[in-house]
Amino acid sequence: MTGPGGLAGLLAELGVPRGGVLVAHASLSGSGLRAARVRDALLAALGPDGTLVVPAFSPENSPTSRAYKDLTAGMSADREAAFRASMAPFDPATTPCPTMGALAECVRTTPGAVRSTHPHTSFAALGPRAAALLADHDPHCHLGERSPLGALYAAGAHVLLFRVGFEACSAFHLAEYRLRPAPPPRGYSCVSGRPGRWVSYEDITLYDGDFRLIGSRLPRDLAARREMAGRAVRLFGMREAVDRAGVLMSGYRQGLT
Repeated sequence: MTGPGGLAGLLAELGVPRGGVLVAHASLSGSGLRAARVRDALLAALGPDGTLVVPAFSPENSPTSRAYKDLTAGMSADREAAFRASMAPFDPATTPCPTMGALAECVRTTPGAVRSTHPHTSFAALGPRAAALLADHDPHCHLGERSPLGALYAAGAHVLLFRVGFEACSAFHLAEYRLRPAPPPRGYSCVSGRPGRWVSYEDITLYDGDFRLIGSRLPRDLAARREMAGRAVRLFGMREAVDRAGVLMSGYRQGLT
């Protein structure tokens, strides 16, 4: 277990930008670290002018997601229909994000936190720029230019992968939206407005199966790396990583569907 100075020292060594914007993806399992302690250490490293952002996704609200399928596994058709009819709609103020991990849920529930409004792929944030960065999230755009990722890219945000791999780097999805030709669209649905009211919309087909490979091909000097409780911790600039990911994707994704 890392002492109080150890976590602060690690963040300083990585170069967490004071006064900057930080998008944090984290796994605390097996680390001995409490989510509130990590949140506070990140906020302290960023300083009073910095802003901490986390993914607060709610895939349980999508019938095609693994999270939803786990919830309904073993149900009869009638029981699942009743389950769907009673499902609560997404509410930025109350809908939890358990699949995103303890840090994300901790940030989401911290007094003063702001959350974007997409029923599947919201973000939560703390700090003076939180409201502005999360203000625009088109309900038909999961993770493209009309999501907080577009604003975070423009703001020169940094990404922290805290004991998770590049497969968790949601910023790479922004590169997908910029591909030409664009990825094919597909249908999505969610509960919105009132219990059991399912609405449908279209967005691009999201794919993260190559994110780990993309991360391994980023220039070595792009990401600072340290270790925490046996796992890698990486920090890198979002713009450089997204731009490089787009170049890599455009080179071999043409045949993906």
